[in-house]
Amino acid sequence: MSNTRVAVVGAGISGLTTAYRLRTLLGPAAEIMLIEGSRRLGGALRTVELGGVALDVGAEAFLVRRPEALSLIEELGLGEQLRYPTSAAPTVRAVGRTMPLPIRTMLGLPGAAADVAGLLSAQGAARVAAEPTMPLRWEAGRDAAVGLLLRERAGDELVDRLVDPLLGGVYAGRADALGLRATLPAVATALDRGAGSLLAAASVALTAGRRPTGGGPVFGTLSGGFEGLVDALVAGAAVCARLGRPVRGLARTPHGWRLQLGLTSEAEHLDADAVVLAVPAPALRRLLADPLPAASAAAGRVEVASSAVVGLALPRAAAQALPESSGVLVAASELLSVKAFTFSGRKWAHARSAQVVLVRASMGRHGEARVLQRDDAELVDAVRADLAALTGITATPVATVVARWGGGLPQYAPGHLDAVAALEREIAGSTGLAVAGATLHGVGLPACIGTADTAARRIVGYLNDRRAANAVRGGVEVPGGTMGP
Repeated sequence: MSNTRVAVVGAGISGLTTAYRLRTLLGPAAEIMLIEGSRRLGGALRTVELGGVALDVGAEAFLVRRPEALSLIEELGLGEQLRYPTSAAPTVRAVGRTMPLPIRTMLGLPGAAADVAGLLSAQGAARVAAEPTMPLRWEAGRDAAVGLLLRERAGDELVDRLVDPLLGGVYAGRADALGLRATLPAVATALDRGAGSLLAAASVALTAGRRPTGGGPVFGTLSGGFEGLVDALVAGAAVCARLGRPVRGLARTPHGWRLQLGLTSEAEHLDADAVVLAVPAPALRRLLADPLPAASAAAGRVEVASSAVVGLALPRAAAQALPESSGVLVAASELLSVKAFTFSGRKWAHARSAQVVLVRASMGRHGEARVLQRDDAELVDAVRADLAALTGITATPVATVVARWGGGLPQYAPGHLDAVAALEREIAGSTGLAVAGATLHGVGLPACIGTADTAARRIVGYLNDRRAANAVRGGVEVPGGTMGP
C-alpha cells in the first residue's frame, strides 16, 4: 500500500509485534512509524551481559501452552534458540521455611486439599479440606477478589503462603485486590457452569488444561535472551523508529489521525492514516481523553504496579551453597524486600557458566512503592541481605545490574474484563484506531503478541475497506477488487 502511513505508539513487545505484522500484511511500500517515549526499543524485554552470561532483566520466559510466542519465534527464524527449563523445581518461602512449590494448582488454588497439605498447618489444611462442604452462592458472570474469596472459604494460610506469592510473581499485585475472572478465567468458567466449590472448579480447570501427551515444558525462553526477539522484530518490521519522543496528544483529522510528539515547547505533529496504541493504561487514558472520553475512562480503571529486577553474578564457589531448586517465591509475611529469587543457572542450562553463578531477584508489589524508593546500591544491598537470609550466601558479587520497571504491570482488579470490554467497544467504533498490550487480556508475552496481531489485522482491514471504498467512488469495479481510472 503506497502512500499509506500507520503510526504505532509504544515499542515494547506489543508495539514491535504490531509493527512487524503490519509490515507482513501491508508490504514494503507502506510507511510504518514506531514512536517510543524512551530511548530504547523492547519495553520490558531487556537482555544484559552479566559476568559474561546473557541475563534477561525484564520478562525471562513465556508460557508454552499458548501458541502465540512459539509461533512468532518460529516465524522469525529463531526456533533454534528455543530453550526450556531444567528439571530443577521451584520452592516457596513462608513462615520461616522454604518448601517445595505444590505442582497441581491453578496459581495456588488446588484441586484437592492433599495437593497443598505439606505447605499448611494441620488447622490450615483442615480449612482447605472443608471448603467443598461449604454452600457456594455463585451467579454466572460474577467476579470477586481472589484472595478475599479464598480467605472466606478456605482460610488465610492458603492465600498467604501460596496464592499471594504466586499472583505477586505474575502481576506484582496482591491476591486480595486481583479479580478471579481475569487471573483465573478457567476457574471462573467452571463456577459459571455449576462447579459446587472453588476446589471443584480448580479440579475441573486443571483436568481440562492437562496436555493430551501428559507432559512437556511449561515455560520457554531464548538462549541469547529476548534481545534476539526484539532485534528480529525490528528488522522484519523495517520501521522508521522515533525514540525519545513521547506522544502528548491524539486527535482525529478528516483523513485519519494527528499525533502531537515531544514537549509542548517543541511540539511536532505527525499525521497518519491509522494509529495503534500499544502503551500502558495511564498513557492510554491520557491519549484517549479528547477523542474517546469513554474509552479513556475505561482505561483509567486499570491501575499499574512498578517493579525492579536485580541481577547478581556471584563467584562460582557460591554454587556450593545455592539450593538445588530453580528459585524461591517469597510470601509477603516474610518481611523481606524481594518477592522472588530465580537461580538462573539452576533453572536454565544455557545460563550456566564456569566463572559465575547468576541469581535474579524480583522486587515490588502494588501499593508498596517504598520498597523501590531506594537507589540502585541500596537495592543491591537489600537483595544480598535477603539472599543471605534464605541461603547463607554472603559472597561479594562479581557484577550486578538493576533494572527498574515503572508502572509496567497492570492490575487485573475485579471487573477488569468489563473495563476492557468497554474500552474495546469504544475503540471498535472509531475508524483507523486500535489498541494492544498487557492492559487487555494478559500480561505474558503470548497474550501481548495476540493483542498485537489482532490490532494489526484490524488496521489492515480498515485500510483495505477504505481503499476499496475510494476505488468504487473514483474508478470501476474489477474482479477481486476495484481499480481507479
